[in-house]
Formats: sequence, C-alpha cells, structure tokens
Amino acid sequence: MTGYHLAQVNIARVREPPAPLSPSELAADLAIPAEAVTEQPGFVWSLAAAQPASALHTFRLGCAEQLAAVVNLTVWESVEALCSAVLRSDGSAFLRRRRDWFRPTDRSTNALWWVLAGHRPDPAEAEDRVRHLRAHGATATAFTLRLAFPPPSSPQPSSPPSPPPASAVG
Repeated sequence: MTGYHLAQVNIARVREPPAPLSPSELAADLAIPAEAVTEQPGFVWSLAAAQPASALHTFRLGCAEQLAAVVNLTVWESVEALCSAVLRSDGSAFLRRRRDWFRPTDRSTNALWWVLAGHRPDPAEAEDRVRHLRAHGATATAFTLRLAFPPPSSPQPSSPPSPPPASAVG
C-alpha cells in the first residue's frame, strides 16, 4: 500500500443549457452508472454519490465560452481496480442516451492522477488536471489509462493492465 489512491475524471459537455435537459432526469440517469460503480471492488468514492448536485458544473477549458458539463469524478484503490470496474459496470442504458445529451469532442475530457488516501478531489481540481493533460500530454501530474503512471513513491510509468479474461467479466 502506497498511501495513494487513483482519482479519475470524465467531463462530458452538455448539448444545451442544463434547464432543457431536465436535471432531475439527468441526475436520475447519472445515479444508475454511479450505483453500478460503487459496488465494484476497489471503489473508494464518487462525487455523484457524495454530492449529486456537484455533478453538474461549468468549466472553462481553454476557450472563451463556458461549457456546462457533467463531471464523473471518482477515486479508486488502483489503476487495475478502475480498469476492472470499467469492464464490469452496467451503465448501458445511460451510455445509449449519451449522444442525446452530450457533445462529441476531439480533445481529452478525462484524466487520472494520484491523490493521498482519504483526499476527495473537487471539480476545480479535476478541471486543472484535464487542462494539464491537454497542455502537456500524459505526465505524473495527469495521465490516461494508455500511459498510467505509478503512485509517487514508485519509480517508473506503467503500461495499462491487461483486461481480465472474457470469462471473468460479469
């Protein structure tokens, strides 16, 4: 145990201002994947579960206009736990509707970084990490699953873990 956990953020830009999106409908649908994730081995914390209203946030990621966004901000015990949860979670109904709600983007809207065990990142911290990743690429400050860095006490960047065998995915 290193005393660190893995923070993860995905930021999705909403197609329209939050009011026409029916926030109660969006919040209810966000709870579905959040519930599936919170039951996964290695899960530590989720912004949506802890503070549902905080999942709707306004970001300024390098452009003049502010972007209304939904923030999926979680903390995991390890990169391996996050990868396993992504493969096992069942948010399929939510994922089918994501194109109705969210704008596609050609720039990174997600980032990973290590936090001290017990730390709960907020949307502003997550925004800084995505901004850092966009400006500098994957570094120990902000990275992706394609080039995951070890916790600060470990010496080398690591490759993403191999997915579990198909028979292990539930």
